Amino acid sequence: MSADRTIDGFVVPGYEAVRDAFAGHLSGGSALCVLRAGEPVVDLREGWADAARTRPWAVDTLVNVYSVGKPVIALAVLLLVDRGLVALDDPIARHWPRFTADASVRQVLTHTSGLATFPVPRDASAWRDWDLLCDDLAGASPEWPPGTVAAEHALTYGHLLGELVRRVDGRAPARFVADEIAGPWRLDFGFGTTDPARCAELEFDRPDWPARMLGEPGSVHARAVSNPAGARDLAVVNSDLWRRAVVPAVNLHATAASLARFYAGLLAGGVLDGHRLLSQALVDDLTSPHFSGLDLFIGSATTWGLGVRLEPDGTWGMGGLGGNAAWADPATGHAIAYVTRRLGDFERVSAIDSAISSARLLS
Repeated sequence: MSADRTIDGFVVPGYEAVRDAFAGHLSGGSALCVLRAGEPVVDLREGWADAARTRPWAVDTLVNVYSVGKPVIALAVLLLVDRGLVALDDPIARHWPRFTADASVRQVLTHTSGLATFPVPRDASAWRDWDLLCDDLAGASPEWPPGTVAAEHALTYGHLLGELVRRVDGRAPARFVADEIAGPWRLDFGFGTTDPARCAELEFDRPDWPARMLGEPGSVHARAVSNPAGARDLAVVNSDLWRRAVVPAVNLHATAASLARFYAGLLAGGVLDGHRLLSQALVDDLTSPHFSGLDLFIGSATTWGLGVRLEPDGTWGMGGLGGNAAWADPATGHAIAYVTRRLGDFERVSAIDSAISSARLLS
């Protein structure tokens, strides 16, 4: 079974250009879901779930979507804010006594806490040791005064916010997300998956992909993505160690449909299928600008909300290393998610986004 597979799924009339864009950027294993006002208008998938091309891509294939998962752990913290258990300007140390940095909840959510890197060199086995990595962060010194500089917390974001959830609620972050977000909204995603057999096997678009994604040696970007080791290593990210670990910054395993539904719920004011997770006021806060300026990790001007990146065209969401992305377009009511196992760049997402924009202009 090595022949290329055709595209499965559907588009509703008016979205044919989206199907064409998807077909023009096949990756040997990917899926695209677009909802409009919560209803599916595009649901496409293609290729295989494994590099050997023995497992056809299925509707329930899970993909490690890297930073696309950051808004999920951010939402977990915002649920605690909505319940009055945490305030955005609380010092993290108020809830995590051993935490030494003078950083607030808001500053972590907006990647401005100065804690963009894990401070202690660790090998890949550290990903299975939640307490070890949280202890490292508890004693870390910010690289800049908190609140003054943005640098996406590439690998640290999930442990900083996840440990806050655990300290306040008592449940581990993966359990909290499963109970309070994925369960109520019927989202097929999670951290620390219990079903690794459903996971797509990642591969590089070219052998030099890890080097291309590293950035300049010694830069914030290079340091942030390199420790602990393994986040760009196929032997690690395709292993049970990684899939069963809880790394909320970068190892959400999700379907495209679940990510689109996540954004549909936010677009609907925090309500999906009649179940409210978040107040409208906090949805508005989540999607409002809290920092605008140069992000030292990204290397360009960036506007951060509370866990999502805000774009000049009014859309908001999050991209993930390798070309995964999920976002919302409030002007048209579109909630969009693209997932792929073939790690490359964002050319595919850009083509799909342009096609969706054309569809919305015609509708």
